Amino acid sequence: MRDVEFPQHLSPHTAKDDLTALDAEQLARGYQCGEFDPLQVTRAVLDRIERLNPLVNAYVHVAHDTALKEARESTQRWQAGKPLSPLDGIPTSLKDLTEVAGMPAREGSLTTSPEPCQRDAPPVRRLREAGAILLGKTNTPEFGWKAVTDNRVHGTTRNAWNTQLTPGGSSGGAATAAALNLGVLHQGGDSGGSIRIPAAFSGIFGFKPTFGWTPQWPPAQAASLSSIGPLCRSPRDAAAMLDVIGRHDAQDPYALHGQPEHWGMEIGESLAGLRIAYSPCFGGIEVDPEIADLVERAAQRLASLGAEVVRVDPPIEASLETFRKIWFTASLDLWQGCDEQQREQLDPGLVENAMRARAWSSLELFEASEARQRLTQQLASFHQTYPLLLTPSVAVLPFALDHQVPPASQLRDWEEWTPFSYPFNLTGQPAASIPCGFTTRGLPVGFQLAGGKHDDVRLLRAAAAYMDAYPTAHPAEPCSAT
Repeated sequence: MRDVEFPQHLSPHTAKDDLTALDAEQLARGYQCGEFDPLQVTRAVLDRIERLNPLVNAYVHVAHDTALKEARESTQRWQAGKPLSPLDGIPTSLKDLTEVAGMPAREGSLTTSPEPCQRDAPPVRRLREAGAILLGKTNTPEFGWKAVTDNRVHGTTRNAWNTQLTPGGSSGGAATAAALNLGVLHQGGDSGGSIRIPAAFSGIFGFKPTFGWTPQWPPAQAASLSSIGPLCRSPRDAAAMLDVIGRHDAQDPYALHGQPEHWGMEIGESLAGLRIAYSPCFGGIEVDPEIADLVERAAQRLASLGAEVVRVDPPIEASLETFRKIWFTASLDLWQGCDEQQREQLDPGLVENAMRARAWSSLELFEASEARQRLTQQLASFHQTYPLLLTPSVAVLPFALDHQVPPASQLRDWEEWTPFSYPFNLTGQPAASIPCGFTTRGLPVGFQLAGGKHDDVRLLRAAAAYMDAYPTAHPAEPCSAT
């Protein structure tokens, strides 16, 4: 293993006696041998949340008493030698777009009810059955509509590496929680990059599975774009979580069969001979120079691990307007379902998107669907030659809070600085953001690996090989450095 990369002006959160710094595999091993138990771990995590969450606003609901009750029950199972699964007793969070029985799901919107939900969404049900400790809900922008995390209900989530900056979104609360070890496994959702964008901004691993392999219900507003997935410290933790939530569920009409029996089955295998296409800018997109340099280095490192890395741009035709046609029309559908009072309560940016969609004809939406199909076919063919595609995760570095785009830029919409993420929501392919170093200001950078549809196992193998060789670390506390 190489030295852990970490900004020189900060101290990593790696204390061996800190139960909150252990990953899922280490926790399960400790539970099994009686070194510590789920109740001790959950108390430590809850104490850390109580101390640090006011500084970053990652959690919007903490189920303190319920989590302790679940931890006591898990402790009894481990002591009896009868854990429900390897995730039994592992502290876990849920995004506030996800329904959890007994917890509210405000979805970042004043139009929703503060009352607790009465049912569990499929991933929550699976996690309960596995014995995971459900800590609470993490912050999201209203209905997950944008790539930063702020809303009128719960306010703004801050980046763990610099609290004056955004952690990205829409799973920004989950990403900040993961970066600060406020739990081990964090569930996010990704309709245009909402897992990978905050993972890159927060220096953690984020994985969007093949569409339909991680069921969800109720469906997202743009259901055909959305995938549930993990944000966590490593591909191994992600695979362990996917072994639980990545199972078919008939409640989701988009759910597919065919998931791997064990999502991490190839983790640990060599990358020798694995062909990876490397596209630094999709043929012309402007990327921050420090991001470009670190992603270039990541490509070289993958080659040093045995992969055959070939610099080539994928056949991605202009897909921004295709994505917008679908995404903004979903916003219009949401807006039309609101009464006048609720429309006044919506995020103005979401309403602006909806109004832009009003001008489009049914033919334009049909043409966008056709363009989506062409893109899917083109990339499916591309991956026959290059199983994986390496790109930057995002084109910009984390920027100031309460802005949708970098303030000094000429950009208007978040989609303009996330050109590497939404194409793979259009195609339904798996894609991940993997931390690959830090800028001169100590900000994390991530690179993206995308794979052909249903090739999640190989993607996790490559990500794990990289992070095993070049591990990252996490901040001990939120950093206010500028």
